[in-house]
Amino acid sequence: MAPGGYRGWLLRLVIAFSFAQAAVSMARPAVSYRALALGADERAIGVIAGVYALLPLFAAVPLGRRTDHGRCAPLLPVGVVLIAGGCALSGLAGTLWAMAVWSGVMGLGHLCFVIGAQSLVARQSAPHEQDRNFGHFTIGASLGQLIGPVAAGALIGGPDMARASALALLVAGAGCAVALTSLWRIERPATADSRAKSAARVPVGSILRARGVPGGIFISLAVLSATDVLTAYLPVVGEQRGIAPSVIGLLLSLRAAATIACRLVLTPLLRLLGRTPLLTVTCLLAALLCAGIAVPVPVWALAVTLGALGFCLGVGQPLSMTTVVQAAPEGARSTALALRLTGNRLGQVAAPASAGLVAGVAGVAAPFVMLGGLLLLSAGTALRAPAKPAGQTGEARERRRSRTILRRKSGI
Repeated sequence: MAPGGYRGWLLRLVIAFSFAQAAVSMARPAVSYRALALGADERAIGVIAGVYALLPLFAAVPLGRRTDHGRCAPLLPVGVVLIAGGCALSGLAGTLWAMAVWSGVMGLGHLCFVIGAQSLVARQSAPHEQDRNFGHFTIGASLGQLIGPVAAGALIGGPDMARASALALLVAGAGCAVALTSLWRIERPATADSRAKSAARVPVGSILRARGVPGGIFISLAVLSATDVLTAYLPVVGEQRGIAPSVIGLLLSLRAAATIACRLVLTPLLRLLGRTPLLTVTCLLAALLCAGIAVPVPVWALAVTLGALGFCLGVGQPLSMTTVVQAAPEGARSTALALRLTGNRLGQVAAPASAGLVAGVAGVAAPFVMLGGLLLLSAGTALRAPAKPAGQTGEARERRRSRTILRRKSGI
């Protein structure tokens, strides 16, 4: 069956991703609150958030290589099991070091799931459907980011913060396991078999030199770093400004709801503005809004800021996926997506660690100014992005060459 001819797999993938992402989005603030209850300061919070990305940093490219020449689906249940185990064991951990280790396991599980899922979308979508299907796929992430913080905020509170946050982490682990029920018959065997017989490996250097790949990686890094630090540090901002954990959970969910709204209207926005102007404008606005979080404002104004920020941040991830997939050489698209995820994890290691250092020196609001600068750079990168990814041009050239050979053989 041709790519794009079967849709049930995409719906099931979105459902599974919603449960997995909800668990992670519930666990991340819960880890921060539990670490605070165990005596962590701003620097320790930054280190624990950074370890979440450390193990995946070394695993992304090998997993991408394996997926380029094999099946995507086996990575999905492995990812679910690791996420669920990392959440539950973080709730049982009694030291900051143990929390950091299990946070890393959670991050590795999330990487396995996302590499398998993104490769599946790229492989089973026709080229003209990739923007839309990646947008729908990332709605699963946004739904999880909407539900997770609300659930965490509802469970965390009261005088015994350590016990409440541990309960939230155990619930997150149980919720993640539900994703396993949606992973049946999600990959077409014919597609996987043909991929296993594909050409030899493309060098990583060749992938990174493809026009459009580095820019897509950097934009994704900046957007995800903003989302990640926002999730980890908004609870600390709330503690300093006297905002209850339940309200912080609602604010994080509002940001996620705005991201969902953005992705639901992504196709009309692309028709109206085009990919490059849309990426540039949303990154620029996100930079200003992210820096605005540093200003002490009433809760209602913070809610408006986070809603607008969530809408702007909703553009970068799906469009950077399409940009990287279409720019990458044929037979190396999963590796290119893995390199994009490696960039994301570099950002998730460096951004929280840098945020912890900046917060320790200049206060907890300063990391948001730093993120505003990173998003401003990503707006400049989006402005210089090619109007048409290089890989797409190469595919068109290959199709023309094949048609010419056919005509010659048939004597036309």
